[in-house]
Amino acid sequence: MKLDKQAVIGIALAAAALLAGLALFVVNHGRGSDANFRGADLTGVTWGRGFKMKDVDGRERTLEQFRGKVVVLFFGYTQCPDVCPTTMLELAQAKQALGPAGDKVQGVFITVDPERDTAPLLKAYLANFDPSFVALRGSADETRVAANEFKVYYAKVPGSQPGSYTMDHTAASFIFDADGRLRVFEKYGKGDDLAADIKTLLDGH
Repeated sequence: MKLDKQAVIGIALAAAALLAGLALFVVNHGRGSDANFRGADLTGVTWGRGFKMKDVDGRERTLEQFRGKVVVLFFGYTQCPDVCPTTMLELAQAKQALGPAGDKVQGVFITVDPERDTAPLLKAYLANFDPSFVALRGSADETRVAANEFKVYYAKVPGSQPGSYTMDHTAASFIFDADGRLRVFEKYGKGDDLAADIKTLLDGH
């Protein structure tokens, strides 16, 4: 199959993002913490300091507002066919499995597709997983600022129909401890690891 120029560029960008991610794991895994995380240990990094964006009700949200809770942050979009719904489901299941302690877990979803992800759509989407999860939506510039803070890659990929597109994006979750410090980078498809690392942070590590 012959690929057009845009497809080749998209593949090259995705490959570059993957290599950057692998480098991140090598540099940061196991640094700065005695906790036995299953994901990549980000304790002590100087980026991923927080976010500032409006939720679906128009209220400004920041990481500081969730102090006292373990926050799991994910960048995605509602039309994502697999990675996003799977991650949200795994997070909801991990929270539910914790029983009463699950009240100290906060899911935060930042859309990388604000053009299509309206506030009502985001609200309905997250309600399918857990009504306590918070969806954040900003302008194109605000989204880029938030993504850059967490070294998150995202880009439009043209679809088969004129004007249609999907979104390539970093498939991982960022976990903060109850003091608002970024601690873990959890790769997609590791639901058991996500649950274990949340439990580790709830236990005070």
